[in-house]
Amino acid sequence: MNNKFSRICLIILDSVGIGEMPDSESWGDKGADTLGNILKSRKVNLPNLQNLGLGNIRPLENLPPVENPIGSFGKCTLKSNGKDTTTGHWEIAGIVMERAFPTFPQGFPQR
Repeated sequence: MNNKFSRICLIILDSVGIGEMPDSESWGDKGADTLGNILKSRKVNLPNLQNLGLGNIRPLENLPPVENPIGSFGKCTLKSNGKDTTTGHWEIAGIVMERAFPTFPQGFPQR
């Protein structure tokens, strides 16, 4: 077997969204763009992530793309019915959830 890589380092910027997902309205997240909104409000210094290609995913204020990124980069949309961290991490491992985990936007219920 000819392996192209001897190792892969997967960086997940948990909760750092880079634009809304197609089903964002059903979760009350229409217009969500965590990274884009942070970068609109201030300049940041993220040289390592920038060199890996973070600014190449899409046009972002205050984070220009680099001409020759040293990493592969991208964004994804969940296939699962859900939007929580656990669902996303399970999907990275190959598990697609048909039913969403319960969420508690107002906090956990009292017992």
